Amino acid sequence: MYDAKKIVPGILIFVVLFTFPLWSNLGKAAPAPKPELPTTEKVCVMDTAYMKTEHMVLLNQWRDLVVRDANRLWVGPDGREHFMSLQNSCMKCHSSKVKFCDQCHTYAGVTPYCWQCHIEPKENM
Repeated sequence: MYDAKKIVPGILIFVVLFTFPLWSNLGKAAPAPKPELPTTEKVCVMDTAYMKTEHMVLLNQWRDLVVRDANRLWVGPDGREHFMSLQNSCMKCHSSKVKFCDQCHTYAGVTPYCWQCHIEPKENM
């Protein structure tokens, strides 16, 4: 009634093909992005660990303060004052969107909405 000689190999072939994407990349990870760091500044408005994970939170806070309260100055935890502007502050140091922003955003598969309102910087490549 059951044709085990065909069913068992069929199930094995199905399992191998179905799990191929999992075991074919076992132990391999995509190389981590290496964004180009600014050469003119060594310190950002916050520490590197915070900026790696929370920069969008800070940018959203800055956006709200500038747009809603017309407040352009922000005082960092070190007491330094910063002009809140993506294009005039952040992009001043991180001048290449392609070599800095896009490196991590492409790796993480995210599409930030910064450039829906801001003018995307022209790249000199």
